[in-house]
Amino acid sequence: MDDESMALADRVALFRYGLIADLVHLERGEGLYAKLRERAERTYEIPGTTRTRVAPDTMRDWLQLYRRGGFEALKPRVRSDQGKTRGIPPEVCDLLVMLEEDRPELRIADVIEGAYASGEVPEGVVLHLSTVHRLLQRRGLTGRGLEGASEAADRRRFSFERAGQLWMSDVMHGPAVRTDAGRKRKTYLIAFLDDATRVVPYAAFVLSENTPSYLSVFKQALMRRGIPERLYVDNGSAFRSRQLALVCAKLSIALIHARPYRPQGKGKQERWFRTVRMQLLRRLAPADLESLEALNQRLWAWTEGEYHHSPHRGLDGETPLDHWARTASAVRYPSGKLDLDDLFLDEARRRVHADRTVSLHGRVYEADPVLVGRAVLLRYDPERPDRPVQVWHDGARHPDAPPVDAYANCFVKRNADRRSVLEPSAPHRANTPPLSLRNLGKGDDDQEGR
Repeated sequence: MDDESMALADRVALFRYGLIADLVHLERGEGLYAKLRERAERTYEIPGTTRTRVAPDTMRDWLQLYRRGGFEALKPRVRSDQGKTRGIPPEVCDLLVMLEEDRPELRIADVIEGAYASGEVPEGVVLHLSTVHRLLQRRGLTGRGLEGASEAADRRRFSFERAGQLWMSDVMHGPAVRTDAGRKRKTYLIAFLDDATRVVPYAAFVLSENTPSYLSVFKQALMRRGIPERLYVDNGSAFRSRQLALVCAKLSIALIHARPYRPQGKGKQERWFRTVRMQLLRRLAPADLESLEALNQRLWAWTEGEYHHSPHRGLDGETPLDHWARTASAVRYPSGKLDLDDLFLDEARRRVHADRTVSLHGRVYEADPVLVGRAVLLRYDPERPDRPVQVWHDGARHPDAPPVDAYANCFVKRNADRRSVLEPSAPHRANTPPLSLRNLGKGDDDQEGR
């Protein structure tokens, strides 16, 4: 479980405990259920969900959980197979989705029959009608019920005409790789896809799906394939980050978020991920998983050497690179005056302390002394906390703030108006000897003995 999931679990457990805290010691005969019904009539802001009400029986279950296991028992359990279809291997899921895409008029029972007939379903795997139906619904490929009834929602296939009009982006769970420490860590594939041409501006496996990782891949995509007019993304935390919105605004990119629980608009991206699983991940050798760099080298070689040069059914048999070359005349590329490294810096507001320092994500930086007590805007690279940060005040840039070196500060001469015992700045009288270790121990007795 990652840090974000752990934080959500804590918030959920705190919310649940807040509802039952004063009821823990009550028994059924003491009006317990009446109190639960009373609380069930209220509305709440429940972490991790859009629901606003809690049923009495649910709160009673929380009471039992707390009495048996304490606070930890109130945390939601995370399924080990969350996000996957239980009982169906990933390669069979891809096969079912491909069959549904090729023949959307087929009933779900016919899709299952076609999967068995292909000979690619491993022995012992049973494809239940309801399980396959849920799988296809999550992929946004069918709105039919189990009897084949059509859905009333109006959904239409769309495709832009020119390269750069719309990029799609999403994250896919990848294989585990060996790190420098010798341990294995799960990877995430962050990818961008041009809607009109199916060209992949850039994609890379990373070790975290957080905002810095996403922006790093985004910057590489911009450098290679220009600046899109629109960016169509999901609703994950990295896609909802303030920094991504800021970058898109500065580059005049319209940031569009998909509607929750509506996967139909991301069909092209999902199909590319499926192609990656079927054509790349299946053919990985053990050496490709020895490091993150090796895995990415294999990904880039496959993307540029195979995928971009293969005829694409959605492009009427044209290859993605050929379609890009034919429609990319209007793509905006970053000009020489545009500093992408500077544009992708994150921003935070802080106040400079009396010791001329500012704190940022656990690190301390040293600002210009004229800014003591003032509110400043810090611009920094989250991936390089060891670098100096830009300091802005009232629209003007001040000297960058380097990380504090406390040892070096021992030998810095202070200003005259700020006296220091290490470096006295007040002028001595003519007959007063300078302060030194030799006369530090001499007192009034020495003077009287002269």
